[in-house]
Amino acid sequence: MNKADMIDLLQRSAEQKSLLRLYLKYDAYYSYWFPFGASPKLFLAAKEDDFIIDGFSIRRISDIKKIELKDDKCNEILKAEKVLDRLSAPEIDLTDWHSTFLSLQKLDKNVIIQHESLEEKEWDYWIGRIEKVLKTKVVFRHFDADGIWQEEPFEIPFSRITSVTFDSRYINVFSKYV
Repeated sequence: MNKADMIDLLQRSAEQKSLLRLYLKYDAYYSYWFPFGASPKLFLAAKEDDFIIDGFSIRRISDIKKIELKDDKCNEILKAEKVLDRLSAPEIDLTDWHSTFLSLQKLDKNVIIQHESLEEKEWDYWIGRIEKVLKTKVVFRHFDADGIWQEEPFEIPFSRITSVTFDSRYINVFSKYV
């Protein structure tokens, strides 16, 4: 499947509120997602796990290895349980990382930024808030596993980012205690 077909499937799935199975370059396993929008570079989706939707994630189209509809009993149950009826994604400009981070900054919420790779031994993981959005990077203030804010924000180049997650249970609960 080429890039245009992937984007088309993401957009059709968003319109129909249908579940997709995604194989991502940096994940050894597939995962299930409900897309909410896509551009030629990025897509916005909510991950599904055992009938639970937990937050939103923005990921790169270029990281998709394979994508397919997951049309089975799980989809039927999610619709019967009205899981997606309770879920609405905020408007995020998915043109590129710059526009995406400007949109996220307006939400004024903590996010998780990650760099994921199967080839590299260490993955980068930051949780905190967007301080400033520059042309090629985001200035980010991070808090650690003890909920302590770092003293100075640091810069994360867009080229190092594979995903941004927001409104997840983990982020929202942890953020109350930092």
